[in-house]
Order: sequence, then C-alpha cells, then structure tokens
Amino acid sequence: MSTDTAPPAALPAPPPEPYLVRRPHRSEFVTLRGLRHHLLHWGPAPTPGDTRPLLVMVHGWMDVGASFQFMVDAFREDRAVVALDWRGFGLSDGNGGDAYWFPDYLGDLDALLDHLSPEAPVDLLGHSMGGNIAMTYAGVRPKRMRRLVNLEGFGLPDTIPEMAPAKLADWLDELKTPQRLKPYDSVDGVAQRLMTTNPRISPDKAAWLAPHWSRQGDDGRWHILGDPAHKRTNPVLYRRAEALACWSRIEAPTLWVEGSETDMTRWWGNRYPREDFETRLSVVPQVQRVTLQQAGHMLHHDQPEALARAVQEFLG
Repeated sequence: MSTDTAPPAALPAPPPEPYLVRRPHRSEFVTLRGLRHHLLHWGPAPTPGDTRPLLVMVHGWMDVGASFQFMVDAFREDRAVVALDWRGFGLSDGNGGDAYWFPDYLGDLDALLDHLSPEAPVDLLGHSMGGNIAMTYAGVRPKRMRRLVNLEGFGLPDTIPEMAPAKLADWLDELKTPQRLKPYDSVDGVAQRLMTTNPRISPDKAAWLAPHWSRQGDDGRWHILGDPAHKRTNPVLYRRAEALACWSRIEAPTLWVEGSETDMTRWWGNRYPREDFETRLSVVPQVQRVTLQQAGHMLHHDQPEALARAVQEFLG
C-alpha cells in the first residue's frame, strides 16, 4: 500500500502592502475651451506673496495626472503642484469627436495657464506626449516658462509628403470601425495590466494607480480612463523642421531626463535613429541632461525618488 501523499496546493500570493500616500491630492474640475478638465493639486495653495512658481505637470499618452503621485510623494518639501488630465484621459471630458489633434493640447495648456497663473511664469514638466507638448508650447510662449522639464518627450520620426495618401487612407478606413479598449473583470486585473506593460512598477504602486487609471462601469467591469479614439492613426504628418523651429525658441533652462533602460527601437524600429534625436535636442539653447539608472520610459513609476531629486535640484 502506497504511503505517498499529494504535494500541498500552492498558496496564493499575499496581496501587496498598500502604497502609503504622503501627500494626498485635491481634485478640481475646470472648464477649458468648452471641456470639463480634471486637475490634481498637491501642496499649499499659492498666495500672493509666494516667490516660488507653480509647478505644472502634464502626462503622456494613455496615462493620467495621478501617475505623478509617487514623484510628488518623494519631494523633499511641499510646494504647489498641479497635474492635468488631458482631454479624453482620466476624469477629463473627451472631445466628443472621432480624433484628437495636437494643436488642441496646446490650446488646452494655454487655457490652463491662463486659469492657474495668468501673470507669473510657471515651471512646466511633461512626460512623453506631455513632454512633446511642453517643448512646443515653451517655444511658442517662451515668456510663460521659468523652468522646463522634459521626461522622454522624444518627438516622432520625421515624415515626408509622399506618406500623406497612405496615412489619410488608413485614417479613413479606421473611422469605419469603432475603437475599443480592453475591459477588465476586476481592479486587480487593471493592476496586472500595468505591471505587464511596465514590469518595473512595484505591485503596491500598480495597485494604488489602478483605480485612478480605470473606472468600474455599469457592467461591473473595469474600463481604462482613455477615449478609444486616441488609438486611431494620426493622419497629420509629423514635420521635424516645424518641431525644431519651436524647440529652438525655448528660453527657459531645460532639463532632459531619460531612463538607462529606454529603447527607442521598441517604438519606431530604425525609423528614428538616436543620432536624429541628439541633433534635435542640440537646438534647445540651455539643456541639462540626467539619465536615471534602472529606469525605462515610465521614469516616474520606476525611480520616483531619483527623479524627484533631479527635478528639485534643477528647479531650485
């Protein structure tokens, strides 16, 4: 008679210890250019006697303003900080159309600064898509910036006019098909999605961010807070020369931050060589550069403490 016993069943992994927020944000909703936008405020409200400028932060594609929470928590001291949910992301309204256009982000940012700091220059920080918007805006409205921080807002590969017919045809074809974002059965599923997309984010941060990055719908499932229309092909060609005409007019001292593990070929293959980007950044008049070790594109998730130190040292 055998005395072998089956091995004990594996126990489920314990849930992560909850992320402890050091500086809770305050929400505000404001109407900018006819759309209701969500703002997140940290630190003391500015007063007329304040000499330190407001720090405004703008997120990247398929992200939300709450994504900056971990960096704000790592700041050495309180200061007035505001993050925006771009139109069609987070708790901000979508534009109600079937496409999003880059100049509209510039218009929204201009209206935001009219609301927040109509007289005094601000410190502006942007990540990825937000970094591209911030760089262009700082060249168009140079007097509104005191300091500028770009977190891996590389821009896009250059295009040529001959690409226009195919791009427009792709866009027209995509307009005929509704765009969708995958829903999740639980908020834990959203956290798993965040960790799959970025394996460097810790479980506690992913669990905290998931309910800010998604919302439970009437169907009981969790839906990403992003308008699916953002997924459509952009039919407008990216013109490197036009972008650099704006970058070259930036007057604010600029901090460029990137991660040591970022691989540009992951997005663009060989269509955007590193040498091209170095040439682009060289037109910005005053640039300091920082590379964060053990960080990829989501710098503010991977190394929020190191990023906070670099940003605070630069801003002064």
